[in-house]
Amino acid sequence: MQSVSSAIRDALLAGDPTAKCFAARDVARRWRRGQLTPEFEAKMPDEPARPERPELLPPGQMPKRGKFGSERARIALWHSLAHIEFVAIDLALDMAGRFGAEMGDEFVSDFLSVASDEAMHFALLDRKLGTLGSHYGALPAHGGLWQAAHETRHDVAARLAVVPMVLEARGLDVTPATLERVKAAGDEHGAKILARILDDEIRHVGFGTKHFLKVAEGRDESPQATWKSLVREHFRGPVKPPFNDSARLAAGLSRDFYTDVAL
Repeated sequence: MQSVSSAIRDALLAGDPTAKCFAARDVARRWRRGQLTPEFEAKMPDEPARPERPELLPPGQMPKRGKFGSERARIALWHSLAHIEFVAIDLALDMAGRFGAEMGDEFVSDFLSVASDEAMHFALLDRKLGTLGSHYGALPAHGGLWQAAHETRHDVAARLAVVPMVLEARGLDVTPATLERVKAAGDEHGAKILARILDDEIRHVGFGTKHFLKVAEGRDESPQATWKSLVREHFRGPVKPPFNDSARLAAGLSRDFYTDVAL
């Protein structure tokens, strides 16, 4: 029987988007059914495989989207979201494979379910691009999204603090406004996709918060003070308002975590 770490590594090294989505959902399904052993002998790659396209650019070199009402701007929005979800597949897989031995089976189950969700989100967004006559890879994309994972590869607390509790939590803040803009433009199909993603991301941030609290408790540290210290050390950029306090609270992320570090 294959080990869960070997299956996760295989999924991380799948560069084709369709293959990666299939692999992520397959490893989550096999783990859930008890078809993978809880062994972590396989080393996670420093970087996951990527398709040849999109071209990855530094944030400062990304082209402007333009006004939302234009076809170009709509395609750019959905392409950007698809790229975020594509990288999120690898972030969740790496979380489970890199730290699963230390954190245990519940942690692995939680983050493999996240990887499966992100694969489904990507597929929905790529299909949405198809309805607009485009596809994932047609435009350049943000090249720095994996950086947070690489810089926190040594410490599960740092990874949890930065990836679910900052990057994914930011999605809780910005998605409702995007959803309303899409709905106002008459795109009910797009609004339903974003509503589904928002609901799932609350659960994903909740997983991150839950396991961060366990780590802090195990280290006999204050969760809030530890989180603030780790974010200041490892996160490049501001933690900026406005915050979706209700969605964050539903994910277990109360204001006493993030108000003092907000810029």
